Amino acid sequence: MNPIATFLVFALIVSGIAAEHWVNLYLAVALFVLATIVAASLKMANVWQKFVILRMGKLQSVRGAGMFAIIPVLDTVVAIIDGRIQTTAFNAEQALTKDTVPVNVDAIIFWHVQDAEKAALAITNYREAIDRVAQTSLREMIGSSMLAALLSDRKDADEQLKVEIGQKTAPWGISVSSVEIRDVAIPVALQDAMSRQAQAEREKQARVILGSAEAAIAGKFVEAAAIYAGHPWALQLRAMNIIYETTKERGATILMPSSMVDSLNPSAATLAFALAGNAVPLDRKGAGAIGPAIPGNGAVQDALAGQPPA
Repeated sequence: MNPIATFLVFALIVSGIAAEHWVNLYLAVALFVLATIVAASLKMANVWQKFVILRMGKLQSVRGAGMFAIIPVLDTVVAIIDGRIQTTAFNAEQALTKDTVPVNVDAIIFWHVQDAEKAALAITNYREAIDRVAQTSLREMIGSSMLAALLSDRKDADEQLKVEIGQKTAPWGISVSSVEIRDVAIPVALQDAMSRQAQAEREKQARVILGSAEAAIAGKFVEAAAIYAGHPWALQLRAMNIIYETTKERGATILMPSSMVDSLNPSAATLAFALAGNAVPLDRKGAGAIGPAIPGNGAVQDALAGQPPA
């Protein structure tokens, strides 16, 4: 009983007991009978509930939220339907995909009763039926899908399940709000194989990118060679810059082939050594120094000035 009916029944029983002692027995019996009728007839539905009432085996009404009364003995409440959104978890174990891969899939369905009359009269147990229909539809969807599509296109699979389950449950007054696949488990051996395949694909892509970079670099070298061929002084300046960059580190010893030195213009080589800080050579005629002489480098200065060493 609901709280209001309980209070009224309690009040009538207390009144009957008092009437038995102070008034007469007939009034007490009447109050007891009235209490029984109130307990059997007065009903109250919450805002999310629907009461399906039959009168002598036929549908009398579907009552919603609020207080209402039925006729005892003639009327019967055959079902109390909860209209709130319900969740049902279901799964499919060792289901084969279209490419014959066994998978375990866990999913959940969100649904609610849209028509309480159909849910109460059209099917015996709509909750159990929803679970069975969801499992069957999930296995059918897995059998018609490739593993790659099942793993990557979750939203499409969810929408497909929603449509299929909704079409089967609509005659029962059940509306499907959404279906979500929570997990797709594949065998461990297949996971290792897919991991190796993904790694091989990434290595292949890396090699393709590296080859494209090498081709682009070779093209730039060809352009630079064409520029240096028409401008020999540019090549000499580049060689001087390379020498300067290699001698910037303190305490570094550079071994340079004589052919590389001969390919450079003497004045360009002199400027490169000056920039490197190794020596500031004299001019060719020995008339005057381009910069101050550095002790201990006389042989280098004489060689650069075209004089035989002392």
